[in-house]
Amino acid sequence: MKNMTGLMAGIALSVMSFCSVAQTVSAVDSTLDGAEAKIAAQAQKAGASYKITSARFNNKAYVTAELTK
Repeated sequence: MKNMTGLMAGIALSVMSFCSVAQTVSAVDSTLDGAEAKIAAQAQKAGASYKITSARFNNKAYVTAELTK
């Protein structure tokens, strides 16, 4: 039981520390390249790298990304 409690506490702390580092951003543009460029600019300004988590095109391009330091 003691090991299980320690394991769960470790997992919870790991998830909390990861969530505090990651930040979600989004951008809208007329093209996917333009929206990605806006995401890249936001990441550069924050001093972070980015990973695109979603992108869609419906008359405009909508891109969502996760910034990580």
